[in-house]
Amino acid sequence: MAQSKTMTLHEKLQIGVKSRELRQQGKIEEADKLEKQIPMAPYLAKFYKKHLGLDALLKTGWNLSEAVEEYGPEFISQ
Repeated sequence: MAQSKTMTLHEKLQIGVKSRELRQQGKIEEADKLEKQIPMAPYLAKFYKKHLGLDALLKTGWNLSEAVEEYGPEFISQ
């Protein structure tokens, strides 16, 4: 779900590198969980919500902080 802190590009890249390393080690579930800490792009979150619904979006487990920042807190409550 949404997290309050905005993530820097450097932090996103660090998580991406660590996720890739975990995948190469065969730790797919751990890599997926780590990768979902990176905020989903707001336009993707909006598309996902529009076409699959809010419940489906929330169930993905992706960090939605950037979408909430761009579209407001009501984005994940309606």
